[in-house]
Amino acid sequence: MGSASILVVDDEARIRDVVRTYLEHHGYTVFEASTGQEALEAANRLTPDLVVLDLMLPDMTGEEVARSLRDVTEVPIIMLTAKVSENERVAGLSLGADDYLTKPFSPRELVARVEAVLRRVLGRESELSSFAGGALVIDHARREVTVNGRLVKLTRSEFDLLTTLATRPGRVWSRYELVTRVQGYDYDGYERTINAHVKNLRHKLGDDHRETRFVDTVLGVGYRLGVTQDA
Repeated sequence: MGSASILVVDDEARIRDVVRTYLEHHGYTVFEASTGQEALEAANRLTPDLVVLDLMLPDMTGEEVARSLRDVTEVPIIMLTAKVSENERVAGLSLGADDYLTKPFSPRELVARVEAVLRRVLGRESELSSFAGGALVIDHARREVTVNGRLVKLTRSEFDLLTTLATRPGRVWSRYELVTRVQGYDYDGYERTINAHVKNLRHKLGDDHRETRFVDTVLGVGYRLGVTQDA
């Protein structure tokens, strides 16, 4: 994973310097931006493999930057913030962030998070999975999902959530299991994190709130893929 390129967005030069040193030591190519506008321009020009994004920027919020990035790219995002409330974490992850790290943080932990996200993003098997007579198709190599022939744009976390459920259709996954699988580590992001991802995923798949077609809720336990895999 060390050959990947990382865009580090933070208005504090000291933090950028420390993060750059650790990432470059592990073989990554590092680009820097100190404002939201610089970040958007750099992401468009350099097409990094991952963005490390501080939420407190001088010209716009990190949430605004993440939202703008998500309009044009599915590049994975790790958010950095001094914010610690559950609602703020859930809001950030709902925007499509793949991970969330609270300041002050260990640079070694950040490197581990970067490696975990890139493994999930780049290390997918190349095959198609089809469900419900082709109504739902997952292309693991392209990281694309189609519903009734319609391409559905999912965030990294939403795609990882769906593919986790799809590994064993009908099997009930607890929220703890899903948040660990999707975030790639023993994440303390609370059940609401997965609830937010499931809500977004259902909306994009076209599931009706009263009669879900793909993702089922098992009350008091968690979620499952409610359709069978095609032979």
